[in-house]
Order: sequence, then structure tokens, then C-alpha cells
Amino acid sequence: MVAINSSEPSATYFILIGLPGLEEAQFWLAFPLCSLYLIAVLGNLTIIYIVRTEHSLHEPMYVFLCMLSGLDILISTSSMPKMMAIFWFNSTTIQFDACLVQMFAIHSLSGMESTVLLAMAFDRYVAICHPLRHATVLTLPRVAKIGMAAVVRGAALMAPLPVFIKRLPFCRSNILSHSYCLHQDVMKLACADIRVNVIYGLIVIISAIGLDSLLISLSYLLILKTVLGLTREAQAKAFGTCVSHVCAVFIFYVPFIGLSMVHRFSKRRDSLLPVIMANVYLLIPPVLNPIVYGVKTKEIRQRILRLFLTTTHSSDH
Repeated sequence: MVAINSSEPSATYFILIGLPGLEEAQFWLAFPLCSLYLIAVLGNLTIIYIVRTEHSLHEPMYVFLCMLSGLDILISTSSMPKMMAIFWFNSTTIQFDACLVQMFAIHSLSGMESTVLLAMAFDRYVAICHPLRHATVLTLPRVAKIGMAAVVRGAALMAPLPVFIKRLPFCRSNILSHSYCLHQDVMKLACADIRVNVIYGLIVIISAIGLDSLLISLSYLLILKTVLGLTREAQAKAFGTCVSHVCAVFIFYVPFIGLSMVHRFSKRRDSLLPVIMANVYLLIPPVLNPIVYGVKTKEIRQRILRLFLTTTHSSDH
């Protein structure tokens, strides 16, 4: 076990152990994980391609979906290549600055995705509760500004993170219990008071994830109130436009909240559960979101089938 000597207060690198207790099986487990990663990238690129090339899909809901797909690719790519290097080549070392970059990328991209999911909920609220105002409220230039706001918000919330980590002295073990760098994992290695980091983490979770999930819930309560006053046919159509987004919300927030709770209350650093949940949190949403939108959204499904048939027809000739 590699440890940092107590005479060296600053860490220059960390050790990522991958899946604790499953080191011998990691090589083989990497194959399904790599397959899921490739499915995630291909699925989200397909969504982006379809929306970009089909002018009939240049509407706020689908533009937000493109943003979600792009963020899903970036989130999974921020961790999976290093994870594959650990599992296949035993490349467990990560430099301190590289760890900070990965940590900032993962957390800021997660904040951006939460903001986009909130924007999608607002889009559904305006479309169902105020349909006559939808075209004027959510114009494409305004949607682009919302996308930029999501990027700025996610980056701004995480801007203090490198500063709060760099101020900490590391004089204990430099072994991280995950397959990638997480704030909760890194700060526990510090040999100093980490209350500032804990408070900062709570503020970020409450102001981003907590606030966003609350506003999304409020949006759907208002949508439900409006839909219950419609005809049965109109109700089915309204619910049909919301199902995919509701699934995406649950796919994103449930693993995130579960992982936060496990980190908050777990006492054992060598437990396998937080590691598995962390991998699920970064990989499952990018894999499932294109599938959910491809199956549940008629317009996306029709374009995917048309693209598949065109590709098959071209290969036959």
C-alpha cells in the first residue's frame, strides 16, 4: 500500500484502486463497462446528429435534448478512459493536478446537466400550461442563452473546488477508494480540518441539485394540475410528451442522491457499494437517456428508424 510520508504535507499524485476487493476481476469487468461507454457515446451522438440534421426538430425540447446528450458524452468521457486504463493496464496513478481537473470536470458537468434538466422541465411547463406563449417565451436564441447559463452556473459553482482542495495538507495515505477523483473521496485523505470543504459541498448540493429538483417537482405539480382539467385524449398527449423527461430526471437524480447519502453516512472507505454507485452514476444516465428518448419520443424514434433503414439500404448496394 502506497502512503504519503508525514514529512510531505502535499500530495503530488494519488492512487486509484478501481474496485476494492475485485482487483483480479477488473480486467474482465472492463469489457462490459467499455461496451456500455461505447453505447453511450454512439447513442448520444445519434441523438445530436438527428436533431441537427432534421429541421423539423429544431424546437426547444429537442435543442435541450442535444445539450443533455452532449453533457452525457462529456461526463462519461471524463472518467471512463482512465477507468479502462486502471482495469486493463493497471495504470492506477493520477497526478494531483490531473485529479483536480477530472474532479472539476465531473462535478461541474453534473451541475450543468441538472440545470438542463430544469430547463427541460420549464419547457414542458410552458408548452402544456401556457401553449400560446410557448413560441414567444422559448425562442431558439433564448434557449441558447439558457444553455450558456447552464455552463456558466456549473463552472461557477465548482470554481472554488480546486482552491479548497489545494489548501489541504495530505500526510496520510494517498489511495483513493474510487475509480476516479471525487471531492468527497479526496478530502477524506487530508490531515487537517475539512469542515470548510464539507460545508462547501453541502452548499453546492443544496443550491444546485436540491433547488433544481425542487423546481422540477413544482413544474410537474403545475403540469399535473393543468392536465387533469383536459380531455382524456389531450391528457394522454400531454403525459406522452413528459414521460421521457421524467425518466431522465429519475435516471440522473436517484443515483446522485444515493451516492451523496452513502458518502455522507458510510464509515468504511474500503466499501464496494459507494464505488459501484459512483460508476453507475456516471455511466447509466448517458447509456439510458438516448434509449429512453429513442423509445418514448415518436419523432426521435421515426428518425432513428429512417437512419437505420437508409444505412442498411446503402450497405446492401
